[in-house]
Amino acid sequence: MITIGQKIPDLTLEAFHQEKFKKIKLSNYRGKWLILVFYPADFTFICPTELEELADNYSKFKKLGAEILSVSTDTVFVHKAWHDNSPAIKKIKFPMLADPTGKLCKKFGTYIENEGLALRGSFIIDPEGIVKAFEINDNSIGRKVEELLRKLQAAKFVKEHKGLVCPASWEPGQKTLKPSLKLIGKI
Repeated sequence: MITIGQKIPDLTLEAFHQEKFKKIKLSNYRGKWLILVFYPADFTFICPTELEELADNYSKFKKLGAEILSVSTDTVFVHKAWHDNSPAIKKIKFPMLADPTGKLCKKFGTYIENEGLALRGSFIIDPEGIVKAFEINDNSIGRKVEELLRKLQAAKFVKEHKGLVCPASWEPGQKTLKPSLKLIGKI
């Protein structure tokens, strides 16, 4: 399983994006922040609420230099059918990756073997392809896109301001911390 500080694998998956089927290679996103959002399945109950919230906030992620890729074990054909039949999913402008074999889900530890579905997982990946933050929820618990955005802002800040760290509940514009080596030596 991929974890914090590790480089993501360079896989190619099919995607439904901008009314087309395409191949998406993860390495094509090097040089920008990447948000991978795993969800269990199309045509479900919680998933459209999360994906609609992501779609409604997509411009905020783009403004921060990030791309969103949603991932489920559905095929691109199911993604298209869902898109064509759901007002919430019609709002999506980011690629919807198809992982019917669970290959990507397995790499990120979101795959539920006996169901063939993914857990709800959110991964923040830096421009070098390194995982900086992730959260995996039980499928009965929806995520909060606002918190995902806040974590992206914190990860960007720390990367751009070497030596500074973001305290609990940090928001852009608030004070950060500079760890002291003296203090660290006494712990």
